[in-house]
Amino acid sequence: MQLQLLFALIFAEMATIVVFLFRTPLRRLVIIVLDRTKRGRGPIVAKTVAAILFAVMSTAVYNAAAVRRRCLLEGGELNPTDHILLARNLLEASLLGFSLFLALMIDRLHHYIRELRVRRKKMESLKKQTRVFQDIKPPASEEIMVLEQEVSNLQGRVKQLEAQIEDKTKEATGAEADAEALKMRSEEFLLEYGRLLEENQALRSQLQFLDHRQPV
Repeated sequence: MQLQLLFALIFAEMATIVVFLFRTPLRRLVIIVLDRTKRGRGPIVAKTVAAILFAVMSTAVYNAAAVRRRCLLEGGELNPTDHILLARNLLEASLLGFSLFLALMIDRLHHYIRELRVRRKKMESLKKQTRVFQDIKPPASEEIMVLEQEVSNLQGRVKQLEAQIEDKTKEATGAEADAEALKMRSEEFLLEYGRLLEENQALRSQLQFLDHRQPV
């Protein structure tokens, strides 16, 4: 798999997470798109793609282990070509794992945002019902007692929902912190990728130098 495609996928996932962190019309659009994606055969397709990426990542890890094991059997030292193959396989496996992790983060953030919206709507509905019951003035004292009991129950339900919303807000805050950590980790991956490119270029230069020195 091309490393450029993996980096493009990771940047797209990071951009989606950043969109989730701010309440903008773009976030609403992204949520609508994800809602439609999760309908019908969408979850099956997503799981299939995730399984393919995981299989490719496992293959890259296996290839890296195979290169390392072969070098150990042959002499214990990596030649320049094997070093390049090992570094590329490890980088590809790391990028694939990171992209899968970001996809999981996007799915969880989308789930939490939808659940918060549903709970807020329920809380607003309960508050409206509470105001309606408070405005009602029944003639009989027994009906007043019944309505007061219902109002008390509704108020307890509202407090419970407010506590749940507060917990979900804390979870969303934690998810924002995780997204920031993922952003820092992606920057570290980019620096590591640049270093690997430099090592790759140096190794190629050494190989060309060795080829020129070998007698024809």
